[in-house]
Amino acid sequence: MSDVTRADQHVAVVILNWNGRDHLETYLPSVLEHSGSEADVWVADNGSTDGSLAWLKANHPEVQTIALGRNWGFAEGYNKALAQVEADVFVLLNSDVRIVSRWIDPVLDIMDSREWSVASPLLVQDIHPALCEHAGAAGGWMDKDGFPFCLGRLFQEVETVDDWHRQNRDVFWASGAALFVRKSAWVEAGGLDGDLFAHMEEIDLCWRLQNMGHRIGCAGQVTVQHLGGGTLQSSSPFKTYLNFRNNLIVMVKNRRGAWPVFAFRRMTLDGIAAYRMLSQGQWKQFLAVGKAHGAFYLTLPRVLRQRAQLRKHAKPGAELVGWWNKSVVWAHFVQGVQRARDLKLPFSDRS
Repeated sequence: MSDVTRADQHVAVVILNWNGRDHLETYLPSVLEHSGSEADVWVADNGSTDGSLAWLKANHPEVQTIALGRNWGFAEGYNKALAQVEADVFVLLNSDVRIVSRWIDPVLDIMDSREWSVASPLLVQDIHPALCEHAGAAGGWMDKDGFPFCLGRLFQEVETVDDWHRQNRDVFWASGAALFVRKSAWVEAGGLDGDLFAHMEEIDLCWRLQNMGHRIGCAGQVTVQHLGGGTLQSSSPFKTYLNFRNNLIVMVKNRRGAWPVFAFRRMTLDGIAAYRMLSQGQWKQFLAVGKAHGAFYLTLPRVLRQRAQLRKHAKPGAELVGWWNKSVVWAHFVQGVQRARDLKLPFSDRS
């Protein structure tokens, strides 16, 4: 927990942008309206070629900017940007998030009271605000095979928001679309893993921090709206590649136990998913999974070195809140469970 009082905490909202001028035009005004008195607002630009920086200078000179020169990806882009920002709390915000009410202080008040190092608000869809959003919903969990899922979203099934989602809960991971993280925790963890480029990087960060004894939460009483898919659409083979590759990397880096056993099981499940894609005519997605596994093998020596290093910093016996020692794949695709609340999850007493 931070050793400064709430009134003393300096907050910086940092939006990483890559050719997202349209999103900035649409969503940035809402961020400024509801954040300006409680946080500095920054835009870090990943080498955009659409005139984003010129538009910001002309239309929002109050926004501080960082020109990163080229596209470093989500993870390394934020690492390089936050190294240039002074704040006690960073808020990593996607450029396609609409802020609809006061949010900075309410989330931080909950973080302080619950002693969370990382948190995200409840994410709902921007087009259909009554529905949970894919990238986080009411907080993220993890199953025994390393499949992340959300309270409010199982695979492609999203739920209508109700009071169950609006609770403040300890979770396994918080959404990178609107990620509050204390600078002290960010520095202790070493930031995001830049080698992941994009996707799963916030889950990796939260997993590392939980292993170190930190707590992660979702401030369900606070809501923001997220468009989603602004950079890579769900049908993108590159997104499929990143998700499958990064999922394996993150699990081997952070999961306790015999990594060859759980990695083999997970890769077998990936193979089943790939052949399902092929049976549906999605041959580019099928090839992306194979490419992801090949890339995982190539990077395995580095990942194992990271695993060994992280073990040195792990807190013995640290509780992993939001870990479900069952299969969400089996529950959803075989047993037909459509909602996270019907999984009979072992919610922590502190959630």
